[in-house]
Amino acid sequence: MGSQRAPALSQTASQKGQQSISSFFGKTAQAAKPKTRPLQHNAPVILAAQSTSLGDAGILDGEISSGGQGANGHKRKSDSLKRTLDVEGKEDDLPDAKRLRETVEPSNGAAASDNAAPPMFKRPSLIAASGNSNDGTRKEKTTGRASKYLFSSSPAAAAAQDENVDEELDDVETRKLKERLHQKFVKRLGKPDSIADIKRRNRLITEETEATEDGAEDEEAEDEPDPAPPPKSKGRKGAAAKKSSTKLTPLEKQVLGIKHKHPDTLLVVEVGYKCRFFGEDARIAAKELSIVCIPGKYRFDEHPSEAHIDRFASASIPVHRLSVHVKRLVSAGHKVGVVRQLETAALKAAGTNRNTAFERGLTNLYTKGTYIDDQEALDGASPAPEVQGAAPATGHLLCLTETRPKGWGSDEKVQIGLVAVQPSTGDIIYDDFEDGWMRSELETRLLHIAPCEFLIVGDVSKATDKLVQHLSGSKTNVFGDKARVERVEKPKTMAAESYSHITNFYAGKMRSDAPSSSQVESSQETGTLLDKVHKLSENATVCLSAMITHLTEYGLQHVFDLTKYFQSFSARSHMLLNGNTLTSLEIYRNQTDYGERGSLFWTLDRTQTKFGQRLLRKWVGRPLLDRTRLNERVAAVEELKNNASTADVDRIKQLLGKTRSDLERSLIRIYYGKCTRPELLSVLQTLQMIAQEYAHVKSEGEAGFTSPVLQDAISSLPKIADDVVEYLERINTQAAKDDDKHSFFREEYETEDITDHKMGIIAVEHDLQEFKAVAAEKLRKKKIETYVTVAGIDFLIELDNTQLKNVPASWAKISATKKVSRFHAPEVVKYIRERDQHKEALAAACDAAFKALLAEIAGKYQAFRDCVQSLALLDCLLSLAEVATQPGYSKPKFTETIGIDIQGGRHPMVEQLLLDTFVPNNISISGDSTRALLVTGPNMGGKSSYVRSVALICIMAQIGSYVPADSAKLGLLDAVFTRMGAFDNMMKGESTFMVELSETSDILKQASPRSLVILDELGRGTSTHDGVAIAQAVLHHMVSSLKSLTLFITHYQSLARVADHFKEGELKNVHMQFTEQENEQGGMDVTFLYEVGEGVAHRSYGLNVAKLAGLPKGVLERASEKSGQMEEKEGRRRLSYLSRVLDDVVQSGRVEELEHAIAGIEQL
Repeated sequence: MGSQRAPALSQTASQKGQQSISSFFGKTAQAAKPKTRPLQHNAPVILAAQSTSLGDAGILDGEISSGGQGANGHKRKSDSLKRTLDVEGKEDDLPDAKRLRETVEPSNGAAASDNAAPPMFKRPSLIAASGNSNDGTRKEKTTGRASKYLFSSSPAAAAAQDENVDEELDDVETRKLKERLHQKFVKRLGKPDSIADIKRRNRLITEETEATEDGAEDEEAEDEPDPAPPPKSKGRKGAAAKKSSTKLTPLEKQVLGIKHKHPDTLLVVEVGYKCRFFGEDARIAAKELSIVCIPGKYRFDEHPSEAHIDRFASASIPVHRLSVHVKRLVSAGHKVGVVRQLETAALKAAGTNRNTAFERGLTNLYTKGTYIDDQEALDGASPAPEVQGAAPATGHLLCLTETRPKGWGSDEKVQIGLVAVQPSTGDIIYDDFEDGWMRSELETRLLHIAPCEFLIVGDVSKATDKLVQHLSGSKTNVFGDKARVERVEKPKTMAAESYSHITNFYAGKMRSDAPSSSQVESSQETGTLLDKVHKLSENATVCLSAMITHLTEYGLQHVFDLTKYFQSFSARSHMLLNGNTLTSLEIYRNQTDYGERGSLFWTLDRTQTKFGQRLLRKWVGRPLLDRTRLNERVAAVEELKNNASTADVDRIKQLLGKTRSDLERSLIRIYYGKCTRPELLSVLQTLQMIAQEYAHVKSEGEAGFTSPVLQDAISSLPKIADDVVEYLERINTQAAKDDDKHSFFREEYETEDITDHKMGIIAVEHDLQEFKAVAAEKLRKKKIETYVTVAGIDFLIELDNTQLKNVPASWAKISATKKVSRFHAPEVVKYIRERDQHKEALAAACDAAFKALLAEIAGKYQAFRDCVQSLALLDCLLSLAEVATQPGYSKPKFTETIGIDIQGGRHPMVEQLLLDTFVPNNISISGDSTRALLVTGPNMGGKSSYVRSVALICIMAQIGSYVPADSAKLGLLDAVFTRMGAFDNMMKGESTFMVELSETSDILKQASPRSLVILDELGRGTSTHDGVAIAQAVLHHMVSSLKSLTLFITHYQSLARVADHFKEGELKNVHMQFTEQENEQGGMDVTFLYEVGEGVAHRSYGLNVAKLAGLPKGVLERASEKSGQMEEKEGRRRLSYLSRVLDDVVQSGRVEELEHAIAGIEQL
């Protein structure tokens, strides 16, 4: 192409030999309005030549080079043009001539200097370099900038001075034109990260200037209509990108609109039979779900870096797998929104908007805490079968806010309010408490509640934020999974707004005649619902308001109607187990792999139902303080244990075994209106089975048990029978199992709309059958046997290909084979459209009727929930009764006095995991005699297991369980505090010793005479003297001032002398017994007996543990040698000291000196 065009262009150029070559590269500013001439056909060739020579910079040169003449004022000769064209003739990639913009030919004289745009800079082109002047001499071309540096005697200086005179005359105009040209250069530079965009980001281009510049760009775009195939022109590239960015499909516009409203949500968009992800969502989904992501735009903000891409990245999944994938995304911690079509095909075809895209909207929103759309919910989301290192979180959403009542003190005391909601069961916990700088109170609540999602209102202090991040951030955290954290703003008027918001929320509920009003009025406390809500503290009110707003987005705000299930965390009807105690005593999970196996909950959990397991978890974390309730619970467990093989107990076991579904979760799903038809049938049939099992029980006395707890639970089960039967009467069983919405209701219970649309469908189908006779007449056949259905298309008339002569032209041919053709008559098409409209209206009517039924059942939620709670109670009691049947378990007895008396006590978890038998131990401490034990003994001698077993037996007893001991007499404890183990807290920047003392400080502030306190090796994190001093001071304070029941483990044998200060025997020394035997190598073999005996162990036998740990033999020998030397040295030092003391005693004769000397001899 280039070779054919070149000769013609050469000819043209020779005819116009006097024309300046550089004029083709120049472009004056449009504002100057010079004379213009039509484009020359050779222009594109020269433009291409420049591009070929100078690469991408050629175009820029072309745009900003001077238009006009050479430096010497003469025209170039035509032979230079010919030479250029010869070079250019070899180029294949010639753009069309029509693409070049108009060029300006300046006139001679003053007009040239006025109108021609001065160059910003000059670069010699190929043509300029090779050209000669008319007179054959070669003159130097000098710019104004270069002329400054010429010698005055230079011949070029004179020429430069002549030129500079003109430049100075129009200097102001020159600068303006240069600036204009520079702006155009910047505009045309190219889109991604262009200078214009850098200016926009730095706000140097305002909206007004941008409008004018866009106008200028549009004018240029009109000059150049089409982009060229080679992407060399950067100006075109920018314009093309801008043009393509506006070409979004209607679907993409819908997705963008929804994404801008919900920027933090991962959107799943229903498109036909697939669900699609777009942009960054596609990348995330591809990573989490292991599906393919088709590359494209990842950003939703039209960023210049993606201006050259014309479509969004996408990934897709089938619609029928939506729930599976959504669950996986939610489990990974994402907030997932499902965007569905809001209109159906047939109704849209009949509507006025038939030519527009389907309307779509965000129909469902899910996070970990709010995912209740599945019967199983996210129970399987925590540990996978292969990773049994995690126990499931409880599914609570926890909202917390913080105020500083005393400003920024050194200890950062703060007031924290929280509200925790479990949407899957309807339970709500609220609290407001003051916390110290360690945030131990907050940690205790977070460990008890174990939330899977946090909502933080306003700013919180660093300590609180670090604790939340620490507990929620890692995969191996105490909750067993990564928790999601969201934050919302807290305006200064939040408290007043919250009060008003909550008042309006509940007042509206009480005014409305909604079915939920029956629950709204019921409350555990006297007075109306609003009174109860208004009793909440300011912080709790702020949290409740924020939580209602948050859950409204998910359609779950109705959970707050169920105020019967509002509970205060701080209600002191339960023993306090703080965060350290939960961890140290392994209440919910073990400390090895953070799994449930080996925890106290695992030991007691023999439940058969999910809702029973959840209730037992609450019992384990909140042991009772009320003696009456505790005795009733223990009596119920005893009765179930003693009657284990009777028919009454077997009936309860069989009933629980037949209760497969999680009724508590299913009920709340019915309450939210998110239940499916098969699930509803299953729930109602299960409730019917439960009610019928005890249909004969009319009063508590007929329950078959003497325990009031069992009587109450069993007598409440049959109360729901009438309601359940009434609902089941309306339902067609088979249709409900098949999830057939059209036949779900039995005929006599169908709504009027459903009946009307069903009749409409029958009428249309009758008309279609009638049309067969009309069709036969048109085809001149006797009759049409039947319609056929092919590939999902109904009501086709099938004809042999030999009988097509009578087919009307208005009939549409749908499909054909070699033998037959199939047609749709216009009348059939009309009937089908009418039938489809009826079908879709029928589906909508069926859904509305089903929603109404769910709302009606939700009105009875209270009664159904009470029934399920009674069943859960029976499940827990049976579980504890099964634990009680194990050998060596006994019923605990509770006394009025403060004290612990256990004979033959064992560790409940270690006993089950050990292959050998556990060595039992005794303990006897009480508030009015010995209330503290100082436990010494060799390393690995069993000190920690001993004190842990005591604490666990006390907790089990107050849960209502039998305990692993020969006998146990216990005074009720209000708390168990532990300080065990050595670990630092890098998240808070605290050393091991700092953590140790901070926890001890909290215990000293909170413990009471009814508390059990366990301190394990306090003071070991610092130098010996400081450690001993702190340990001795704390021990003395515990025994003399706090008077708590204390178990103090130590390796500091010198602490044993603290017992001498207490003449009444309040502190007693005990040790873990062992035996020593000399081995063949001359060393000592130590045998641990794991039994507790009175007295002090004067050695810890650390070398023995080092040997068991497998330290190298050389190291052990060296350590043994050093240990002997140090003991001998210490002994000599003490002897010399004692000799000086005895000398003083002899000389002075003072009794105090004598006592001091005797104590030293004993210690030696």
